[in-house]
Order: sequence, then C-alpha cells, then structure tokens
Amino acid sequence: MERGKKVCLACSAGGHLTELIQLERAWQGTPHFFVSDRRNNAIALSKRERVYFVACPRRNPLKLLVNILQSLWIFLKERPSAVVSTGADTAIPTCFIAKLFGSKVAFIESFCRVASPSLSGKMMYGKADLFLVQWKQNLEFFPKAKYRGGVF
Repeated sequence: MERGKKVCLACSAGGHLTELIQLERAWQGTPHFFVSDRRNNAIALSKRERVYFVACPRRNPLKLLVNILQSLWIFLKERPSAVVSTGADTAIPTCFIAKLFGSKVAFIESFCRVASPSLSGKMMYGKADLFLVQWKQNLEFFPKAKYRGGVF
C-alpha cells in the first residue's frame, strides 16, 4: 500500500474477515480501519484495531438502507483513499460509496468460492479497480480478474 494514504478494510465478519486479516502484510504500517458487522471475530478485532460496525443486510431492504447510511457516515468521516474487501453483503455498500467518491477499490473473491461466483463478486466485478480471484477456475466467471492464489 502507498504510504500516506488511509485504507478501509471492509468485509463481513467470520470467514471474510479471517481472509482479510491474513493480508495484514499488505496494509501493515498504513493508516487503516475496518468496517464489518458485529460478530465474534470482529468484536475481538475491535479490541486492538479501529472497527466500525454496520448492519448486516442479509437481503433485507431495511437493513440494507441502514447499512448504506452507516457506511456513508463512516466514509465521510474517514475519507479513505482505498477500500480492500473480501465481501460479502456487509461490505458492498462501502465499496460502492468509495467508487462514488473516487476512491480505489480492490475486491478479493472469497477462497470458499471454487465452483460458482459469489453474489458480492458478481456485483463488484467490473466495478472494482482491482478484482482478484484465489482459484484459477474462477477466471471462467471473471475473465478479466487477476489470479494471485490464496491469501493465506
């Protein structure tokens, strides 16, 4: 990551957050913060990192609206120059807001998605400035993506 910039690390808690944390070398030493939903590993992370909690939409229109408003407030407060996300639904509003305000977005398709693309991957493909897959097979679904192997 470029020094002097602030990075937003946005993802759903659970496995998506675990994958993002495995990339710590990429953002270590760079001002950063997390956006996630309130579950065990995100709560634990908040004891040592700056974490903003947002509503988890789970395809509920009202919760999605709440998430969008929360994500917009966080974005305007923090003004990150880049967002890195491993998905899923919790992070998508943050990614779209970042694009709207001219920030760069890097999206990493989840490691567990081998045989089919994720909904968040389908939503971010073509919109993210950098779209990475962790399985070569995913290039069938996302032909312009970059394959870099697993994050672990």
